[in-house]
Amino acid sequence: MTTEIQPTRATFGDQERPDPEVLTRPKRRRFTAEYRMSIVRQADACTRKGELGALLRREGLYSSMLCDWRRQRDKGLIAVDRKRRRMPTQSEVRENADLKRQVAKLTKELAATRLVVDVQKNVSALLGIALESAEPETTP
Repeated sequence: MTTEIQPTRATFGDQERPDPEVLTRPKRRRFTAEYRMSIVRQADACTRKGELGALLRREGLYSSMLCDWRRQRDKGLIAVDRKRRRMPTQSEVRENADLKRQVAKLTKELAATRLVVDVQKNVSALLGIALESAEPETTP
């Protein structure tokens, strides 16, 4: 009498079952502004003991999310009618900073140039020298 030993892993034909311990990466949940505002309004309307916890369990939310959403609402960051904007990239931030520095530099140079022109006007007025007009003369 021979006893056959059963394999420890169940097989499907020639393939082994996938390991049930390996989890796929969960997808990050995203909530619209309308949904967040409705949850905050519902949470604010909860008055009896246990109502808020039941709301959070029913919706599958954490209390920290509710705190963050209330904070955002108070700062005016959650607006139902607000359009969603993309965040600027690092290169855009760097370029913006460079352009601001360039504008500041050119503004400073312009102020110095205007000062020189004003001094030249005053000197010519003192010496009685007529300056040429910047506007072209029209001949009839």
